[in-house]
Amino acid sequence: MSNPPLQVELTRAGIGESVHLVDAVVVDVEGRVQQTWGDFSRLTLPRSATKPLQALPLVETGAADAFNLSTVELSMACASHNGEAAHVSTVEAWLAKVGSGQQDLACASHSHSEPRLKADDYCSGLPTPVSNNCSGKHSGFITLMRHEGVEIDGYLDPEHPLHRDYITPMLAEMCHFDPAAQAPGIDGCGVPVWAIPLTGLATGWANLPGRPAGRRLLDAMIAEPFYMAGTGRSCTRINTEGQGRAVVKTGAEGVFCGTLPDQGLGMALKVHDGGSRASGAAAAWLLHQLGALDFDGTDEVTNHAGRVVGEIRVRA
Repeated sequence: MSNPPLQVELTRAGIGESVHLVDAVVVDVEGRVQQTWGDFSRLTLPRSATKPLQALPLVETGAADAFNLSTVELSMACASHNGEAAHVSTVEAWLAKVGSGQQDLACASHSHSEPRLKADDYCSGLPTPVSNNCSGKHSGFITLMRHEGVEIDGYLDPEHPLHRDYITPMLAEMCHFDPAAQAPGIDGCGVPVWAIPLTGLATGWANLPGRPAGRRLLDAMIAEPFYMAGTGRSCTRINTEGQGRAVVKTGAEGVFCGTLPDQGLGMALKVHDGGSRASGAAAAWLLHQLGALDFDGTDEVTNHAGRVVGEIRVRA
């Protein structure tokens, strides 16, 4: 029997102000359930939480080596970055290296994701596809297609060879689901997104360290945590403080996944209401319970003047 959902509570002046409910699961490499909270088998659209899995073909086909991708670039292939200046310049140089440019990015553009940063931390001018938080993943896709001789046009289509022959089969293999049994959704950046049980997501993450390509991508995320997220982000903090004991990736609408390489475990969670402030706290709490993180998810809440006005904490 599963434990009740985790509760992520926001307090102000010691009074509970908001509560987010979280379903979560921890599994081993065989997919055997170790710990659960809430509906641990719920179908979930993982959004960006599968980016390291989607990046496996980039490494396994030899594309990453053929174009001499750096550790920073491999981290960005797994990233949902802030669009800070360093992120943008890295993607621009990467695309140029593979004979491409932002005109080939089909991810479109959006406003920057971290409003607390100073304007000069960002690229100058209006948002572009290069500053899109998924531009690193899409640059990885373009690199893969260049290497494999696949036509870039139309690469968002689920039936495009990129997805049909590389990305979707990899996700299905790692997360143990049947793409033929469903029609995919469309992610924010335009790529197909599949509904996967939380147990399947956790299993895919548990098995990442066991694949040489997965280990290489995880090592890049550990070595360059800024480039797979950015200033003020939960992923950057956890991947920095985890020191390799845990590696994580967030997804939109309150999804968070990760692996504990030394323990042979994977975790996945989903916030019922999609709140990202709850997903990062819940992920940190869970990893703390597993001995992989000193930080337990409790954090200060500040107002616009930077004054501490409350707290966010996790209750089981």
